[in-house]
Amino acid sequence: MTPAPTLEDRAMGALIGAFIGDALALGPHWYYDLDQLHADYGQWITDYTTPKTGRYHAGMQAGQLSQSGVLLRLTVQSLVDCAGYDEADFCRRLDDELFPQLDGTPMNGPGGYTSQSIREAWRLRVKSGLPWGQVAGNADTTEAAERTLAIAIRYALQPAELASAVSRNTALTQTDGTVVAMTVAFAAVLGMLVEGQKLDADISGKLMARVKSGELPFHTVTSGNLQAPPADQPEAPTAGRFPSPDALLSPSFIALAATDPDIHIDPAWKVSLVYGLPCAIYHQFPAAYYLAARFHDDFESAVLHAINGGGQNQSRAILAGALTVWKIAGSCWIWRDDWRNRWLSNGR
Repeated sequence: MTPAPTLEDRAMGALIGAFIGDALALGPHWYYDLDQLHADYGQWITDYTTPKTGRYHAGMQAGQLSQSGVLLRLTVQSLVDCAGYDEADFCRRLDDELFPQLDGTPMNGPGGYTSQSIREAWRLRVKSGLPWGQVAGNADTTEAAERTLAIAIRYALQPAELASAVSRNTALTQTDGTVVAMTVAFAAVLGMLVEGQKLDADISGKLMARVKSGELPFHTVTSGNLQAPPADQPEAPTAGRFPSPDALLSPSFIALAATDPDIHIDPAWKVSLVYGLPCAIYHQFPAAYYLAARFHDDFESAVLHAINGGGQNQSRAILAGALTVWKIAGSCWIWRDDWRNRWLSNGR
């Protein structure tokens, strides 16, 4: 009988799932021409692949991490060494370990590519000499979400601390308020999954309960199940809160779509066409939520459909991998020979 997963199992599974998703996308990253993707890697990618000459991450080898994976690892190391989120330590690691390897250009740096928000932070921090807190840019990507997922895992049982730490860390590199709100919402969802909840039609109601209790900093005026507020109810304060809870509501609607027999996206990788292949956060989160909800007990299918969808498939696979892998019951999933040989032993 398969043992029930523990909190530690789920935390480990979410983190390793993100790393696997990152490495799986290294070769086929950012193909917007899906015919070319198929010509280079075949109709269905199932393993780590080496990037082609002239493509993103060229020179890297199959199974290595992109810079997203490098930043996630840096975040994990800081959390472990400091026994929690320590912003000064995190920033010091960027200053000492990452920034000296950058030159401000995209096709450079650890992992073979540096994202827009990290390039902007490097320019303002290194070239202009500005302090942390003044070097963020307005990129609308999931760059911060791909590293703060480690913070979400660490604070899964402390939602208020989770929201605060993720918000502060995101703001180091991304300033757009909607991006920060969506990143914190994703972290709150992941925290609930690590806690032991399910990504289903009920998860948004559970998140909203935490808004009402003051644990999650989102503004809302509704009562009950998104009903009209009483006529005499004063509006809750808006200071220090994101302007709406909509980013917390999306996961349940997407989970409903993923399980609705009247809604068909087949093969599932085409969810990337439904929500969009590009990098922006509003393309990436919906597709990741969909794949994680549809393949809630099938990590392999979730990440492989994320990879084979093309475009910004690396972010899609990192996020879906984090949301899905914990559902494999117990630590025993690590010892499945096919997974160990393909994705753990061969990862770098």
